[in-house]
Amino acid sequence: MSRTSIVVVTVSMVIFTFLTILALVIEDYRGRRVEERAKEIKETPVSVELPKAVDYSMYKTIVGGDGREMVLVPAGPFTMGGGPQGDFDEQPQREIYLDAYYIDLYEVDNATYKRFVKMTKRHEQYIPVFEDDINLLMGDQQPAVGVTWLDAQAYCQWAGKRLPTEAEWEKAARGTDGREYPWGDQFDPQFANGNGEEDGYKYSAPVKSFEAGRSPYGLYNMAGNVSEWVNDWYDQFYYKTAPFRDPKGPETGKVLVYRGGSFNNSQKDLRASKRYGGGHPERADSTVGFRCARNEEEGS
Repeated sequence: MSRTSIVVVTVSMVIFTFLTILALVIEDYRGRRVEERAKEIKETPVSVELPKAVDYSMYKTIVGGDGREMVLVPAGPFTMGGGPQGDFDEQPQREIYLDAYYIDLYEVDNATYKRFVKMTKRHEQYIPVFEDDINLLMGDQQPAVGVTWLDAQAYCQWAGKRLPTEAEWEKAARGTDGREYPWGDQFDPQFANGNGEEDGYKYSAPVKSFEAGRSPYGLYNMAGNVSEWVNDWYDQFYYKTAPFRDPKGPETGKVLVYRGGSFNNSQKDLRASKRYGGGHPERADSTVGFRCARNEEEGS
């Protein structure tokens, strides 16, 4: 190899070495900056506006025939339906008037439902499909699932109650101001048991969980935890023709409505106006439970 070639190779190696060292220095600098920024972010406290304590004592309560507390939802109008952002079967959003009624403060729990089964000799809860150990859903204070619409009807009748109508369920969930969720318009995963474990639960939570997510009347878990049977048959166009006063749903149908979303549902599907149509009267599920209602005069 000629002297010139040797010089060229040597100079090239020096330049290459210099550029490599420079690149490493720059990369090290960037790495340290990223670590510093991450540390700054981690150490900077996040300002979270906590919900204000709400006094629900203004609403009358009674104890139902099953020994469970119910709250009176006063008579009057409320905004029903999803508005422009809602699904097509939530349209049109409009004002509906309901007479006063009572509704359970909590979802019916396993302990109470098992007492009903024991006293009436009715068949036990049955969950046809669940990917994990069914016992994870069967804690005494967890909501009763594996309950068909017919089972829920039978329980409510045993307790001297009935299933709420779809309109009654929605008013109890959102109040009269048209809010998107039971607690307001902004979603917070700490206020409801939805999809994912950020809320602290993989599956259902005890029925008295999520104090901050209570509805305007003080009801627990009207968004998430488990969906809830209502009395109505499902009609995707029912809102277009529903009466202004005390709508009770179509007289007949093929499938039933359940409301509220469950631990399997995302933020959008936990909205108070969200409708689920597809429930069969004799079909149970791991994500569907219920709560009962009754007319005001029956609870006086």
